[in-house]
Amino acid sequence: MSAPARQIPFAELASLLQRIFVRHGCSEAVAAVLAHNCASAQRDGAHSHGVFRIPGYVSTLASGWVDGRAEPVVRDVASGYVSVDAAGGFAQPALAAARALLVSKARSAGIAVLAIHNSHHFAALWPDVEPFADEGLVALSVVNSMTCVVPEGAQRPLFGTNPIAFAAPCAGGAPIVFDMATSAIAHGDVQIAARKGQLLAEGMGVDRQGRPTCDPAAILDGGALLPFGGHKGSALSMMVELLAAALTGGNFSFEFDWSKHPGAKTPWTGQLLIVIDPRLAQGERFAERSRELVGQMEAVGVTRMPGERRFKERAKSDREGVSVTAEEWEQLQSLA
Repeated sequence: MSAPARQIPFAELASLLQRIFVRHGCSEAVAAVLAHNCASAQRDGAHSHGVFRIPGYVSTLASGWVDGRAEPVVRDVASGYVSVDAAGGFAQPALAAARALLVSKARSAGIAVLAIHNSHHFAALWPDVEPFADEGLVALSVVNSMTCVVPEGAQRPLFGTNPIAFAAPCAGGAPIVFDMATSAIAHGDVQIAARKGQLLAEGMGVDRQGRPTCDPAAILDGGALLPFGGHKGSALSMMVELLAAALTGGNFSFEFDWSKHPGAKTPWTGQLLIVIDPRLAQGERFAERSRELVGQMEAVGVTRMPGERRFKERAKSDREGVSVTAEEWEQLQSLA
């Protein structure tokens, strides 16, 4: 019988994760950003992007594939455009370095774009956009990842899981936030299912021979994921490649080779963020209209809004502590 999970205060968990990142090659600044991101995912019940990811970060840093001390180079390109060279480091510190300029431009022009390239993104995407909604802004972000998804009608994988995240303010409540892979399932969830010995639903992946399978181990052993919704998800995944890689100057999902870096896990790609200030056109009415839409969705029977489960998990974690299994806690202690 496994030991019961531990309930850890958020600040304590984030501090422990920061120590791990520093010990394994990150600067204090980079470690703080990554630790907050991972701790936030664990707090909100997004376990496939929480402490589950820490061994992958550690092995990637040890492989020399990513620079944990990289200092992003921010360029003010135009009135509504910011570009960041992440210098071979992680995308979240690059976003943090450019955030103030991005918000300033969005407030001034009504809309602004942030293009990040030469970057690694290995985390949930919603933490990148939700803080903008907390400030009354609308944010959309896309990031591509390593090749693991077979486009509709193809025989071999080409795209990444290529998620899309969106956040918007909503009057009288939490912001509207969603984060979805354009694949039928997130790669991290496949790994967790394989670890637990669970089968997946049909239509999520294929084995190394291209045959449909519900076995997550077969998907991970030379197989691949499928896009959600067939050609619709495939088209959205292609859009993410164009926005996150072609537009930013980052790598497509198929353009990098980590074969000489055993242990590398993080895709070396790009990220695009679009931030809009709705108050320039609508004042506070946009947030009120958001609330009106949510009310109508609830009236027709929608029982769970996008992001609602995360907000409930967050409230529970704030009361009781962040849930971490005994095995995970022991592993984190050893890594720190």
